[in-house]
Amino acid sequence: MFKEILIDSAQKCEFNFNERQLEQFEIFYEMVVEWNEKINLTAIVDEKDFVIKHIIDSLMVYDEEKFAGVKNFCDVGTGAGFPAIPLKIFKPELEVTLIDSLAKRVEFLKKVVEELQLDNVVCLHGRAEDLGRDKNLRESFDLVTARAVARLNILAEYCLPFVKVGGTFAALKGKIYREEILESESAIKILGGGEITFSEKNLPELNDIRGIIYIYKKFNTPKKFPRKAGTPTKNPLS
Repeated sequence: MFKEILIDSAQKCEFNFNERQLEQFEIFYEMVVEWNEKINLTAIVDEKDFVIKHIIDSLMVYDEEKFAGVKNFCDVGTGAGFPAIPLKIFKPELEVTLIDSLAKRVEFLKKVVEELQLDNVVCLHGRAEDLGRDKNLRESFDLVTARAVARLNILAEYCLPFVKVGGTFAALKGKIYREEILESESAIKILGGGEITFSEKNLPELNDIRGIIYIYKKFNTPKKFPRKAGTPTKNPLS
């Protein structure tokens, strides 16, 4: 039943999966449900809701033009692996780094990577404010993603330090994304961001608008950013 739901929902959004990918998505779903009994991963466990609100929603960030030339990407605040795991299954050639601040979620993600036999995936435990200063991670990714982690002006401070100049930060947002763009323009500029573009999409069978925001990294992020852990949330850039 899961595969049929996935195929139907994917086709409505013009995504196509091979049999191996369908199997990986199903195993991923089963693992989320199983581990959800031990740690809080998601409130969405119904098959259809999971397919639409997690898998398809995650893949909405994919844009052929924006992903052209992308070899590696980092997913900040990945949680149960969204959008990183669906993107990796869909585009297995991508090198992926997943970051989350909760050790148990990182443990879960490592099990997922092992079970799905995903190559070139690194799972890191830590806060974005700390890891964003790591010389091995800072400004080293073609693309950085984040899905509903925080308001955009806060999220930009978490994520733009990881993006290399010429790369892209992609934020998956809800229906008030335009408001978030307006309140974040100054912060994005301070952090080295340049052109901001966006794409509005609807999830299949739901009256639910998604805003995908793409921020081009124009300059190096000043060394003082990100600020120490907790500061971006308490005192957001404006």
